[in-house]
Amino acid sequence: MISSADQEASLNSLESTYRKLSNAYVSMEGKGANTTLVKKRRDAIKVAIDILRSDWYGNDFSYERDAIATSQLTLEDILPSIHKQLGNSELGSSQHTLNNRRLIALNLAIESLKNRLG
Repeated sequence: MISSADQEASLNSLESTYRKLSNAYVSMEGKGANTTLVKKRRDAIKVAIDILRSDWYGNDFSYERDAIATSQLTLEDILPSIHKQLGNSELGSSQHTLNNRRLIALNLAIESLKNRLG
Protein backbone atom coordinates (compact mmCIF):
# COMPACT_ATOMS: atom_id res chain seq x y z
CA MET A 1 0.00 0.00 0.00
CA ILE A 2 1.29 3.42 -0.94
CA SER A 3 1.00 6.17 1.65
CA SER A 4 -1.05 9.26 0.83
CA ALA A 5 2.14 11.34 1.08
CA ASP A 6 3.86 9.15 -1.51
CA GLN A 7 0.77 9.28 -3.71
CA GLU A 8 0.75 13.07 -3.54
CA ALA A 9 4.50 13.30 -4.21
CA SER A 10 4.17 10.98 -7.21
CA LEU A 11 1.28 12.90 -8.70
CA ASN A 12 3.04 16.22 -8.10
CA SER A 13 6.14 14.89 -9.83
CA LEU A 14 4.19 13.68 -12.86
CA GLU A 15 2.18 16.91 -13.05
CA SER A 16 5.40 18.92 -13.00
CA THR A 17 6.84 16.73 -15.75
CA TYR A 18 3.63 17.16 -17.76
CA ARG A 19 3.83 20.97 -17.45
CA LYS A 20 7.48 20.98 -18.54
CA LEU A 21 6.75 18.79 -21.54
CA SER A 22 3.72 20.92 -22.47
CA ASN A 23 5.81 24.08 -22.33
CA ALA A 24 8.57 22.43 -24.36
CA TYR A 25 6.01 21.30 -26.93
CA VAL A 26 4.61 24.82 -27.36
CA SER A 27 8.09 26.31 -27.58
CA MET A 28 9.33 23.76 -30.10
CA GLU A 29 6.18 24.03 -32.18
CA GLY A 30 6.62 27.79 -32.33
CA LYS A 31 10.16 27.32 -33.63
CA GLY A 32 9.08 24.76 -36.21
CA ALA A 33 11.08 21.99 -34.53
CA ASN A 34 10.12 18.34 -34.61
CA THR A 35 7.73 17.80 -31.68
CA THR A 36 7.00 14.09 -32.14
CA LEU A 37 8.99 12.79 -29.16
CA VAL A 38 7.94 15.58 -26.79
CA LYS A 39 4.28 15.09 -27.70
CA LYS A 40 4.54 11.31 -27.27
CA ARG A 41 6.14 11.70 -23.85
CA ARG A 42 3.69 14.41 -22.78
CA ASP A 43 0.74 12.25 -23.76
CA ALA A 44 2.20 9.23 -21.93
CA ILE A 45 2.69 11.29 -18.77
CA LYS A 46 -0.96 12.40 -18.99
CA VAL A 47 -2.04 8.75 -19.16
CA ALA A 48 0.24 8.02 -16.18
CA ILE A 49 -1.39 10.79 -14.13
CA ASP A 50 -4.86 9.60 -15.08
CA ILE A 51 -4.22 5.94 -14.25
CA LEU A 52 -2.77 6.74 -10.84
CA ARG A 53 -5.70 9.03 -10.05
CA SER A 54 -8.02 6.24 -11.14
CA ASP A 55 -6.29 3.63 -9.00
CA TRP A 56 -5.93 5.81 -5.92
CA TYR A 57 -9.01 8.06 -6.02
CA GLY A 58 -11.46 6.19 -8.25
CA ASN A 59 -11.32 8.77 -11.07
CA ASP A 60 -12.46 7.71 -14.53
CA PHE A 61 -9.91 6.08 -16.79
CA SER A 62 -11.22 5.55 -20.30
CA TYR A 63 -8.19 4.97 -22.50
CA GLU A 64 -8.15 2.28 -25.15
CA ARG A 65 -5.81 -0.68 -24.93
CA ASP A 66 -3.49 0.68 -27.67
CA ALA A 67 -3.07 4.01 -25.86
CA ILE A 68 -2.31 2.19 -22.61
CA ALA A 69 0.29 -0.05 -24.26
CA THR A 70 1.92 2.86 -26.11
CA SER A 71 2.06 4.90 -22.92
CA GLN A 72 3.62 2.03 -20.99
CA LEU A 73 6.38 1.62 -23.59
CA THR A 74 6.99 5.36 -23.78
CA LEU A 75 7.32 5.62 -20.00
CA GLU A 76 9.68 2.64 -19.94
CA ASP A 77 11.81 4.39 -22.58
CA ILE A 78 12.20 7.40 -20.25
CA LEU A 79 13.59 5.32 -17.36
CA PRO A 80 17.22 5.00 -18.57
CA SER A 81 17.65 8.76 -18.80
CA ILE A 82 16.26 9.20 -15.28
CA HIS A 83 18.66 6.54 -13.97
CA LYS A 84 21.52 8.35 -15.69
CA GLN A 85 20.47 11.70 -14.18
CA LEU A 86 20.26 10.08 -10.75
CA GLY A 87 23.78 8.75 -11.15
CA ASN A 88 25.05 12.19 -12.13
CA SER A 89 23.43 14.03 -9.22
CA GLU A 90 24.72 14.28 -5.69
CA LEU A 91 22.84 12.25 -3.09
CA GLY A 92 20.58 14.57 -1.11
CA SER A 93 20.62 17.33 -3.72
CA SER A 94 17.33 18.78 -4.96
CA GLN A 95 18.04 17.35 -8.42
CA HIS A 96 18.57 13.88 -6.95
CA THR A 97 15.34 14.12 -4.94
CA LEU A 98 13.38 15.35 -7.97
CA ASN A 99 14.64 12.53 -10.18
CA ASN A 100 14.11 9.92 -7.48
CA ARG A 101 10.48 11.02 -7.06
CA ARG A 102 10.04 11.00 -10.83
CA LEU A 103 11.46 7.48 -11.04
CA ILE A 104 9.13 6.22 -8.31
CA ALA A 105 6.12 7.86 -9.98
CA LEU A 106 6.97 6.43 -13.39
CA ASN A 107 7.45 2.95 -11.96
CA LEU A 108 4.11 3.12 -10.16
CA ALA A 109 2.38 4.26 -13.34
CA ILE A 110 4.07 1.58 -15.47
CA GLU A 111 3.01 -1.12 -13.02
CA SER A 112 -0.55 0.21 -13.05
CA LEU A 113 -0.62 0.27 -16.85
CA LYS A 114 0.68 -3.31 -16.98
CA ASN A 115 -2.07 -4.37 -14.60
CA ARG A 116 -4.71 -2.77 -16.81
CA LEU A 117 -3.39 -4.62 -19.83
CA GLY A 118 -3.52 -7.89 -17.92
